[in-house]
Amino acid sequence: MKNKMQVLKFGGTSVGSPQRMKDVCQLVTADGKQKLVVLSAMSGTTNALVEISDYYYKNNPEGAIHMIAQLEQKYMAHVEELYSTDHYKDITRTFLKGVFEGLRSMAKTHFTSIEEKIVLAQGELMSTNMVTNYLLETGVKTVLLSALEMVKTDKNSEPDASYIKEKSRQAIEDNPGYQIYITQGFICRNAYDEIDNLLRGGSDYTACLLGAALEADEIQIWTDIDGMHNNDPRVVEGTVPVRQLNFDEAAELAYFGAKILHPTCIQPAKFAGVPVRLLNTMDPSAPGTIINNDFIPGKIKAVAARDGNVCIQITSSRMLLAYGFLRKVFEIFEQNKTSIDMICTSEVGVSVTIDNTTRLEEIISELKKYGTVQVDNDMTIICVVGDLRQNNLGFETLACEALKNIPVRMISYGGSSHNISFLIHKEDKQATLQALSKVLF
Repeated sequence: MKNKMQVLKFGGTSVGSPQRMKDVCQLVTADGKQKLVVLSAMSGTTNALVEISDYYYKNNPEGAIHMIAQLEQKYMAHVEELYSTDHYKDITRTFLKGVFEGLRSMAKTHFTSIEEKIVLAQGELMSTNMVTNYLLETGVKTVLLSALEMVKTDKNSEPDASYIKEKSRQAIEDNPGYQIYITQGFICRNAYDEIDNLLRGGSDYTACLLGAALEADEIQIWTDIDGMHNNDPRVVEGTVPVRQLNFDEAAELAYFGAKILHPTCIQPAKFAGVPVRLLNTMDPSAPGTIINNDFIPGKIKAVAARDGNVCIQITSSRMLLAYGFLRKVFEIFEQNKTSIDMICTSEVGVSVTIDNTTRLEEIISELKKYGTVQVDNDMTIICVVGDLRQNNLGFETLACEALKNIPVRMISYGGSSHNISFLIHKEDKQATLQALSKVLF
């Protein structure tokens, strides 16, 4: 790629109304640089499409048709507000009518997960069409590229990196000289060429995959928050955005509850060495957070919390020091397709946490063959992220000191150089986050 470009992703709230769409268009064209813009569906649209699918699944086409009519009305009103010329109002209306006709025609088909994926893809197809037409109306040299022709997953539902690289580069080369390239987030094709989606992290994932494939200068994720904060602003007063994070630190924070990013979505950018910047659509001049491969030693960056964890303790005196005990325990979780988050072992037992409880009863029943089992529900994992390498003295002591008045159920330290985690009861979450903020920041 000779011309390095930026890849910008805007979420549902950023394109949630005609005015917001106009603001986004102003933002992406302000500096005149070439950009690839990845858009989510307008906020509320995907939820409506999920509900429409649900009616079709339940064999209630009337319910689906009623919901489709409501959504169509909303979109047609947006068209009036967004465009100033009859020409662009007409072509956008024609496109949207085609989409809603397609949704209604599902009433005549046997509705399966294949149809559901087609329904769910319509939100992104509509938002990108509307924004492209608005940019064209305002005289910006813009082209709409289909994510369905650039992004594909393999038979394991993982992104097919070489396909994405080849097709995205080809799409840009086939359309030279445009200022703004627009495409859909979230949606893709699967290994069988059916319309599908990227599930976790949706549009962020698309932006990072395309940014990595195109070796972009930078990937920008625009949301309605000013970067990643050093603690949960809903619980702790006076939090501040973290200005720089290492990719591994960002992944830890995302995994343990900082809602702004999904942990898997930054992996492609990390491996390609493309920095990811988190920015705020509501305050475009704010510096946000930059995530890159740089590592600042001797610094604690942030604290995050994740609710909804279950702690399972297996104690077995007869298995004391017996080899094979841990293997048997882990096999039970593997057979039940349940991943473990935290783990602590002792001479007589092991404690683990899980956040997927769909097969909890089966897991407990199997574990009882090997020891006594105790289960604690409604637990919260608190993770402290930063430079926690063993030669960096004192940070783990500080974190533990901050929690001297909090009953801690488990501590996990040493599995990563960036993270120390504490398991506490959910009711102690606020006190824990506040205590850590006071001591660490």
